[in-house]
Order: sequence, then C-alpha cells, then structure tokens
Amino acid sequence: MGLQGFERRLERLVEGAFSKAFRSGLQPIEIGRKMVRELDSRRTIGLRGTVAPNHIEVSLSPDDFEGFSAFADVLARELADLAREHAREEGYHFIGPVTVELFVDDERRKGDCAIRATIREGAGGRAGALVLSDGRRVVLTDAAATIGRLPTCTVALGDSQASRVHAEVRPDTDGYVLVDLGSTNGTLVNETLVREHPLADGDEIRIGSTTLRFEAS
Repeated sequence: MGLQGFERRLERLVEGAFSKAFRSGLQPIEIGRKMVRELDSRRTIGLRGTVAPNHIEVSLSPDDFEGFSAFADVLARELADLAREHAREEGYHFIGPVTVELFVDDERRKGDCAIRATIREGAGGRAGALVLSDGRRVVLTDAAATIGRLPTCTVALGDSQASRVHAEVRPDTDGYVLVDLGSTNGTLVNETLVREHPLADGDEIRIGSTTLRFEAS
C-alpha cells in the first residue's frame, strides 16, 4: 500500500513525468523499494519498541542525479513520507525527524542506487510534527510550539474562531502533549474536547474550522 501510494503521488505531482522521462533509467519506485528494505534491515529494538532509521542518504549516478534534479525536492519529500507510512504500518517509531538526502556518486552506474539509513536522535530522543491541511509540516522540537491567530505563533492560523494564542504542543517524557491555553472556543482531539492531551500518532487536532494532524515522526 505504501509503495503504491508513493508511486501514485509522484506521478500525480509531476503529471506523469517520472514514468515518461525515466522509462529507460532508474525509477523512483526502485529507490522506494530499496529504502523500505534498508529500513527493515537497520531497525533495532529500543526501550519503547522497534526503532527505525530516520536519516536516509540516497546515492545516485551522475546521469540519474541530473535526471531527477528537476524533481529532487519532491522525490526527497515523498521518500520521507514513504518512510513514515512504512514505519506506521510495521509498528516502528523514530527518535528523531525523518530526513532524506540525495547525493551524486561518480563511481555508480546509471540505473543503480545505494541507500544508507541511520538512526539520528532528535531533541530529547523524540520526534513529532504537525501536518496542516495543505500538506505543510511543522517539525516539533524541544521547545513548546504555539498555535493561534497571532503571526508570532509557531503555527499561525488565519481562522477567526481561533484565539490569539489558542493552544500549544509541549515536549513530554514520552513524546508531546497538547495543552489548551484557555481558548474561547476550545480545542478538540479526534472530536473530543480536551484541556490537556498526550498526542499519539495520527491524532487530529481541531481548532475552530482548522484541522491539524499529529505525526510521531
């Protein structure tokens, strides 16, 4: 499911250019398959379950790197999303933000690639992000992230139903916790009104008419 979704999203984002432009060269789906295998082989057992690598380096031949150059950012972003999806399906978790980097390897032949996946610990050994409805991702750190109408908020909302500083996401021992800051209209998690709520992967936060998704990655 993850690999199929990865390929469909890429084709839609670049209007089929991948399948047409790289028919005779390296296909993105091949990179995705190799990355998934690398995540499985490099996973390890941690205190809170199975930990997957979160920093992924993709080495490409000069020809393939040049061929992907126009879509490099899209490809890196989609590979990171694929890593998160695979981890979710397999029950893995990350202890730092997921990052993907593409590199040129002058000794690598066209059509071949190498994947190196390592575990890099984030602040406090935790990882998390707030995903907005337009796909933007706000990576959480060891500092509290504020959500509200003020432009100085970490997540600034153009929503008249949101308070100026409506809520915040704070780092906690085992992850992150959402705290309502006495807002006028309240904060919901999975359609339940909350004052303070430990966030789990996939939780949906609703503030006014705005919905954000928490991802533990």
